[in-house]
Amino acid sequence: MIGRRALGLLLGAGLDVLFADPARSHPVAGFGRVAGSLERVVHRDNRLVGAAYAAVLVGVPALAAHRVERALAARPASPAAGLALTALTAATTWAVLGGTSLRREGRALGGELARADLAAARSRLPSLCGRDPSVLDAAGLARAGVESLAENTSDAVVAPLLWGAAAGLPGLVAYRAVNTLDAMVGYRNARHRRFGWAAARADDLANLLPARVCALLTCACAPVVGGSPAQALRTVRRDGRRHPSPNSGMAEAAFAGAAGLRLGGELRYAHGVEHRPELGTGRRPQVEDLAVAARLSGAVTVAAAGLSAGVAAAAATRSRSRSRATAGEQA
Repeated sequence: MIGRRALGLLLGAGLDVLFADPARSHPVAGFGRVAGSLERVVHRDNRLVGAAYAAVLVGVPALAAHRVERALAARPASPAAGLALTALTAATTWAVLGGTSLRREGRALGGELARADLAAARSRLPSLCGRDPSVLDAAGLARAGVESLAENTSDAVVAPLLWGAAAGLPGLVAYRAVNTLDAMVGYRNARHRRFGWAAARADDLANLLPARVCALLTCACAPVVGGSPAQALRTVRRDGRRHPSPNSGMAEAAFAGAAGLRLGGELRYAHGVEHRPELGTGRRPQVEDLAVAARLSGAVTVAAAGLSAGVAAAAATRSRSRSRATAGEQA
């Protein structure tokens, strides 16, 4: 048997491919509204207050998910409970994944740039990343899109699937809460430098392993875009740690190496300008590379879904073996 968790992850990944993000009443958007309202009430320029804020917003939904999963899993002989757990895992996986919407936005940005519609492209960029689109030309928009596709393939696809495989419903819910809070309050601006410190560090820790798994999967998928796995791996090993983020550089370096690109350089955000090291030794991204990056992201998504289901299935097999062994000892 594949296991309820593994099947739920695969079904959820399939729902994301078929339907992308829920068009209305997205639970992650609802969580963001609650987090924003709470921040306006409790915000202080203080790390301890920010840590408590993050702990509540991550801990409460994760605990609720744990209790629901535990209650359903406690009835292994009930087909209805098993079906409910699989369906709930699938629905939650669908809600926390963002791969299909990410790829659609990347391809749409490429289409607008191909038509030389800079106004439309600049309007679309905020759906992919937080850079200031008004100062970017077509090449800058293309680079921003490729880098966002790389980074968010890790954050919006690989990481939630791996956390779901490792920790089920609580893992899915807790990871998405952490990642959402980092996007909301983890910026290095005056308001959030201290208050958002805990959320940013929690996100770094939550993505530490997934980012490296994403890089390895990207290297393995390099032939999908005509790249070399060996070259992609060399780029990751050489450049992945040069990025100021402990995780983003891994995915971006892998994409750069797989697609033969050179990423990094100056980035303009609302809170200021950042200068980042260059990743890769190829050419600068062009408009057509947005479609390439989207195709590579799709291949990594398939690989990550298979890997996560395999991890979850193996864990389920080990759990059943332990249960049989315990039952045999008691007999």
